[in-house]
Amino acid sequence: MLGYIIDKIFYSSLTIFGVVTVIFFLFNVLPGDPAQMMLGQNENSEQIKLVKKKYGFDKSLPDQYLLYLNDLSPISIHSKNNSDYSFFHKNYTGILLFELGNSTVNLKYPYLRTSFVNQGKKVSSIISETLPNTFILAFSAIIIAIFIGLIFGIISALNKGNSIDILIQFISTIGMSVPSFFSAIVFAWIFGFLLKDYTGLDMTGSLFELDDYGESFKLKLKNLVLPSIVLGIRPLAVISQLVRNELLNVLNQDYIRTAKAKGLSKFLIIKDHALKNALNPVVTVISGWFASLLAGAVFVEFIFGWNGIGKEIVNALNLLDLPVIMGSVLVIAFIFILINIIVDIIYMKLDPRIKIN
Repeated sequence: MLGYIIDKIFYSSLTIFGVVTVIFFLFNVLPGDPAQMMLGQNENSEQIKLVKKKYGFDKSLPDQYLLYLNDLSPISIHSKNNSDYSFFHKNYTGILLFELGNSTVNLKYPYLRTSFVNQGKKVSSIISETLPNTFILAFSAIIIAIFIGLIFGIISALNKGNSIDILIQFISTIGMSVPSFFSAIVFAWIFGFLLKDYTGLDMTGSLFELDDYGESFKLKLKNLVLPSIVLGIRPLAVISQLVRNELLNVLNQDYIRTAKAKGLSKFLIIKDHALKNALNPVVTVISGWFASLLAGAVFVEFIFGWNGIGKEIVNALNLLDLPVIMGSVLVIAFIFILINIIVDIIYMKLDPRIKIN
């Protein structure tokens, strides 16, 4: 088990390195001058030179890449000379490991740099403020998808071929086919506008909103309803189909026939025998969808005005705030990989037949 986890961490680290490399070079070949974006309409040639020197934009692309890796690395080299961005130590906080000539080697949190447009605010602060809201939304969506998907899948399997099964299959197909942004627009219009008097729901809104006096934030759980349902539609459809197919496969096994011969009810057969063995591939799908929901919430959050990392990415794209975009994508990629490692371990615990080489 330990060796397997070490191998997974090693290969995951290589994946993260690849993601960092692709993201850096992808966004650094885009047209536009970062220094001008940071200064806005107030720039002049002298200010642009100072900003480029301060943030390392005046260096060659390979040098900027090394500096970016140094920023992200938990163990990094910091220059004692803070006249420019050459392994500039001022932005870091951490533990001094040892000194190396005119430099120090420190243990620190990854530094995602600062926003171009948000008054130099740290990207890590922006992400820490918005990511919890996205986690709450994604978690609510996957809970809805699991609960309803399991019920639909079991009902569909037990009624194979009849009208109930056909209806659930039809609903699942529609759910998988319709894009989330379209569902978000339709749900917001119907339940947040046309039926607002009956549902009490708003077309847009986040988890915390300013009160009528603009003095404090109030918790508004009702704003979670529509975006979590919309975000959960596609995984719900997938889980429903998968549970149905896996249950049908398991119900044809010999040990299920033996349970039936003993006179056990359908409910006990499903609960005690069939469902557990049918859930192994479902766990993998759920994990993948939960990680995907963190990234897939971008347009849903934007349409519903949900203050999550997805909405922040859309705003950053509109403003070409590259550090926020790059930092957010890296964090989502890291979470995706971490979830996959955790799920692999859970999968092995659920199915002892799986052996680790």
